[in-house]
Amino acid sequence: MFDVLVYLYENYWRPDACPDPRQLSRKLSAVGFENDEIQDALTWLEGLAEAAESGVQSQTDTGVRIYTASERERLGDASVGFISFLESAGVLAPAMREMVVDRAMAIPGSPLPLEDLKVIVLMVFWSLGEEPDALILDELFVDADERLIH
Repeated sequence: MFDVLVYLYENYWRPDACPDPRQLSRKLSAVGFENDEIQDALTWLEGLAEAAESGVQSQTDTGVRIYTASERERLGDASVGFISFLESAGVLAPAMREMVVDRAMAIPGSPLPLEDLKVIVLMVFWSLGEEPDALILDELFVDADERLIH
């Protein structure tokens, strides 16, 4: 499913640039994605669109986020730490954080691999028509083991 999401991020500027779900499904199938992962991705994206449309992004919150036991279990320490890093860097607003957590909780399995969380973060930005700055894109795309330090 995450390969489909990355493909959409790389090939469509915004969600409204995507064709309707039926046509998109055919295009993704023609590119070589399996039907199961296409359907999982489209279902997940539907939930993302609902979260974006529900006005979550307009909420303001200045409090501290306390994760429930089930959220900590599903996300894992690495993902919770990464979300905190993005918040402290001023990149992830509280409402966007809640979208990330919501969409992460929609993924089966625990803990969520950090690489999958990074895709979720990208897709939240994408769904809102926002582009993260270059340094954050580097954090989201480049594996820490492959990063060159000058």
